[in-house]
Formats: sequence, C-alpha cells, structure tokens
Amino acid sequence: MTHTASDAARGAATRGWAAYFGTHMRDYGLLFALIAIMAFFQAVTDGTLLRPVNITNLFLQNSYIIIMALGMLIVIVGGNIDLSVGSVMGFVGALAAVMIVEWGLPVGVTILLCLGAGILIGAAQGYWVAYWKIPSFIVTLAGMLVFRGASLWLLEGQSVGPFPRSFQALSTGFVPDLFGVDRPNVTALAVGVVAVMAILWMGLRKRARNRAYGIEDEPAAFFALRNAIIAGACLFLIWKLSTFRGLPNVLITMGVLTIVYAFLTEKTVLGRRIYALGGNAKAAKLSGIATERLAFLTFVNMGFLAALAGLVFAARLNTATPKAGFGMELDVIAAVFIGGASMSGGVGKIVGAVVGAFIMGVMNNGMSIMGIGIDYQQMIKGLVLLAAVIFDVYNKQKQG
Repeated sequence: MTHTASDAARGAATRGWAAYFGTHMRDYGLLFALIAIMAFFQAVTDGTLLRPVNITNLFLQNSYIIIMALGMLIVIVGGNIDLSVGSVMGFVGALAAVMIVEWGLPVGVTILLCLGAGILIGAAQGYWVAYWKIPSFIVTLAGMLVFRGASLWLLEGQSVGPFPRSFQALSTGFVPDLFGVDRPNVTALAVGVVAVMAILWMGLRKRARNRAYGIEDEPAAFFALRNAIIAGACLFLIWKLSTFRGLPNVLITMGVLTIVYAFLTEKTVLGRRIYALGGNAKAAKLSGIATERLAFLTFVNMGFLAALAGLVFAARLNTATPKAGFGMELDVIAAVFIGGASMSGGVGKIVGAVVGAFIMGVMNNGMSIMGIGIDYQQMIKGLVLLAAVIFDVYNKQKQG
C-alpha cells in the first residue's frame, strides 16, 4: 500500500514536471539552445569561441543588435513592426560624424542631439502608424529608404572619421579596476558576483510571492537547475572578461537597459497595456487604454534606441560609412522572433529578445571563426528564423 502511494506521488510529480515543461518549452528551449550552440562552436573552433578576447568581441559586435532588439520587441508586442531601424542607425551615426568631425561640436552635445534626432524620427513614423492607421510595414519601409538615402546625402558617399577617444569610449571603452589589480579585474569580478546574487535573490523572492498568493510555481528541480545554469554561466563569462580587460562600457549599457525594459514590460501598468494593445487592440481601446498614444510611444522609444545603437556602432568602427546599418533590421527582427515574440503581437519577453540576439551573435561569430562564407551564413540564419516561427505557430495550434 505504501509503495503504491509513493509510486502514485512520483507519477503525479513527473506528470506535473512534464506539464510545466510543455507550457514553458519556449523559455527553457531558448536557454538550452544557446548553451548547445555555444558548446558546439566551442568544440569545432578548438576553444576559440570562449577565449576572453573573443567573448569581449561578442559583446562589442552584438551590442547594437541587442539595444535595438529591446525596442523592436516592444514594437512587435504592440502589434507593429519597424523595418527602418538599420537605416536610422546608420543615419544617426553619419549625423554624429558630421557634427563631431566636420562641425567640431563637443561629444556630449552631439550625443544629446543625435538621441533627440532618433526620438523625432520615431515620433514622425509613429504618428502615421498610430493616428493615421497606415500599416507600420509601409511607413517604416518608406523610412528605411528615406534614411538610407539621407545617409548617402549627408556623408556625400564617403566615410567620415576618425572620432575622438571620448566618443569611441561609448563602445570600445572598459570600466577600470577600482582596486588597482587589473588582472584579474577585481571590479569586474565584484560586479559579476553582485549580479548573480541579485538574480538568485529576485528568483527566490518571486517564488515566495507566488506561493503566498497560491500561484502555480516552477517545480523546485527546474528552478534549481535553471538558476544554477544561469549563475554558472554568468560567473564563467565574468571570470573570462576579468582576465582580459574587464567589463566593456557597452556591456554595462546593455545590462542597465535590459533591467529597465524588463521592469517596464513585466512590472508596470504601461507594460501590461502594451501587451493588451498587441493582444487585441479593439478590446484594449474599449477598456479605456489610449491605444493610439501607446502605439506612438513604442515608435518613439524605438527611434531613441536606434539612435543609441547608431552612436555605439559608429564609435566601434571609429568612422561613419554610407552603408552602415545595411540589412541590420533583419538581424534585429530575427533576434526578437527567435527570442519568442509572436508575429501577431501580445507575446514576448525582454530576456528572450536578448537571448535571441546572443544566439544570432554566437552563430555569426562561430561561423566566421570556422571560415564559413557569408552566403552560407545568411542561408543558415534564415533557416533558424524559419524554424523559430514554425515552432511558434506549432505551439499556438497545440494550445488552441
């Protein structure tokens, strides 16, 4: 009798785990996919992928993609899309080059003016989408062509640079070791340990709150495994960075932006309204949500982040080129969809978009180290994006 009861309990627990994993397959699948992809390229590149210098390059190379993916996720969750982000990024970089190199404006003033230009561009596009109901695909496709041409006009078809070191520090600068040790960078290690402790504390706090309110929570084994993987990965990456040059400035920027936007989308009324807008715009409007203003603000935010990405990209290259940002919108959109966003809106997470961007970045970096041509790289990325969308459609049909 005792054996029968214990077997039944184990069977129920197993079914509970299976049910939970089935409903959260996208979240766990993303994490395991990133780990599997990194392990694969680490093996086939003879350990080159996870060398300190290459990890640093991974962050530098994907910083602008991640910055724009944060804004793109909000646009897509709200039920729209922005095809102009790559062109806006290139245009703002060109604008910064002209202001600093040709006009001699101070770096701080240039940064503020460029961010303001991005906000105005986002507002102009958002106005037509939100208040005139013109499809975002058409408006931003027009924007993509306009700002691509504007970059060529502004730079007169030539590259403009170099930038002063204070501007380059936006992307290629590093946080100095406040303890003076330098190698390993103790400041980087301290920041990493604090970040991991904060992640674990927030996870435990959320778990305790869910139990207090009787909300079905993640099984203890899943919770422990997921947090152990995340904590181990963070500490490993921080240790690698600390043995090279420490924390890149752009990593701090990405980290702060990710925390801010995750809080905005998950913990605020504004965030919940954006999800409601993308889930059912008519129902959201009938419930009292100012849907036009909300859609407008998502594009304003996207313009701001595209401008910031343009500054980071130009600082990294140390020059502005007429072709900067060409095709970048495809990588940004792909990262968001791979990260779990739904084509129909109303679904997606900031962390998923960041993980999706890293998946794309690791694939690009790994294939480049292996010597795979750009033609095959584009084909492989296209197939990965298609697989992610098929997975999303399959999950919806299964749940429906």
